Amino acid sequence: MNLRVRYSRVAQVALTYTVLILGAAIVILPIYLAVVDSLLPKEDAIAYPPKLFAPDPQFGNFKKAMDAVPLGRYMLNSFIQSSVITVGQLATSVLAAYAFAFMRFPLRNFLFILFLSTLMVPWEASIIPNFQTVQMMGDPPAGIAVAIALAVGVCVGAGVAALVTGLFRGRSMAGWGIRGPAIAVVVGVFAGLLAGAAALRVAQDGKILSLDSYQALTIPFLATAFGTFLMRQHFMTIPLELRDAAAIDGYGHLQFLWRVVLPLSKPALGTLAVFAFLQSWNQYLWPLLVTNSDTYRTVQIGLAGLSSQEIDSINVVMAGTVIALLPMLVVIVLFQRQLVRGLMQGALKG
Repeated sequence: MNLRVRYSRVAQVALTYTVLILGAAIVILPIYLAVVDSLLPKEDAIAYPPKLFAPDPQFGNFKKAMDAVPLGRYMLNSFIQSSVITVGQLATSVLAAYAFAFMRFPLRNFLFILFLSTLMVPWEASIIPNFQTVQMMGDPPAGIAVAIALAVGVCVGAGVAALVTGLFRGRSMAGWGIRGPAIAVVVGVFAGLLAGAAALRVAQDGKILSLDSYQALTIPFLATAFGTFLMRQHFMTIPLELRDAAAIDGYGHLQFLWRVVLPLSKPALGTLAVFAFLQSWNQYLWPLLVTNSDTYRTVQIGLAGLSSQEIDSINVVMAGTVIALLPMLVVIVLFQRQLVRGLMQGALKG
């Protein structure tokens, strides 16, 4: 009986690994064929059946791809765009998720559901309004410029006031007898006025958001409902007793977020960072709409241009594709552990 159970377990393990190997082969095969085609001469790259090996690698195909279009510049633009979007989504998602998970305010659950409802709106439905907004912000009306300046001033002032409040909690400025809240109000108002004045000047010059710029590539994607949902669900697994203990120790919300919540959330942060970076790197339609020059165009547009210029040289096109693929592979390898832990978190008990 024990022998039969042992054979059954061996068979289950063998079947599991067979299925996993077949799945991995299905995923890896297209990438492998792209690498092989990028190393083949043009005649061999279009041969049928396709060749599975490159006996005489043609590394010059990669130089031809880089010379056909400014692929290096395109990759730099994509890296800047993806990095800014990733950092922005991490910041906005963490702050919004913290508010929905740990703070109590009226209509919290309703606002969270309303926030999630934006996931049901396809990006294609909002691409034209976003484009019109970017186009209008290149020469904004006076009222919009003032509204932007007020919003920036209020946000910066409130943020600086909260930071100063945390620094001077329960203390006074030496020799002056001024308490922390008064210091926070003064510094916050001063910082808000400076930030608002600077934002008004920039908005009037049309430099906050305009076509053919890094701002147009990144600003519409700095916040995401998916990231907020992902981080909020993770924050809900953190015991509220930790928040109570931190409050007893004198931690404010920002200190608790920075010193307790974020160190416990590295897997979820890594997962969100990988998703945000890969999604931004693969964007094609939006960069095509808002950019007009090679100075700001991204790698996906470059690959489309390469395929149209080298339509009869599939090996050169594949070489460009492999070059564009490398940063995504590097990101996945670097964040593999956090990605797996983030996806598996909550799936196992104990």
